[in-house]
Amino acid sequence: MFNWILSTIEQWGYSGLFFLMVLENVFPPIPSELIVPLAGFLAASGQMNPALVILIGTVGSVIGTTFWYYIGLWIGEERLKRFAARHGRLLTLSPSDIDKAHRWFLRYGGMAVFIGRLIPTLRTLISVPAGFARMPIWTFLFYTTLGSLIGTSMLAVAGYLLQSQYALVADWIDPISKAIVVIVVAVYLYRVITWKPH
Repeated sequence: MFNWILSTIEQWGYSGLFFLMVLENVFPPIPSELIVPLAGFLAASGQMNPALVILIGTVGSVIGTTFWYYIGLWIGEERLKRFAARHGRLLTLSPSDIDKAHRWFLRYGGMAVFIGRLIPTLRTLISVPAGFARMPIWTFLFYTTLGSLIGTSMLAVAGYLLQSQYALVADWIDPISKAIVVIVVAVYLYRVITWKPH
């Protein structure tokens, strides 16, 4: 994965960074923890502008996660609950779980979106309840952009400061990113196998 991300950014430049950040938020197993520090490293070597790395990384992230907001908006809470009632094992959710999640989201709302943007995997998933809870789009975009800007800035600065050391950690960053995907899939399968309606 590391080599593919590296070649995409090196060959496509800012458009490659934008593409990867959109894709990372549509398909969470591609980690921004790998994409943005690499772009920061390339900025430190003079191949990219650090401010543009942060700006384009943030915009790509916001656009990608907004896709899931509209999926949640389109599905709606009632449709999701009906689906959960029939296929709860597939979602590892029951209608009552959805009710609890909705109440929690209504209580914490924007702060949940903001904090969620800083947590791997959750940064994408948090957009779905925002959609089916019908959070106003401008509120969603405000907290999403703020969280994405902070997260992207931190990762870009880390890559920038690592500079030549970035190559030394590449050998363990790629296995970690793959391990995250395996863990997420394993947890999901475990939940499917052990799921019981309640």
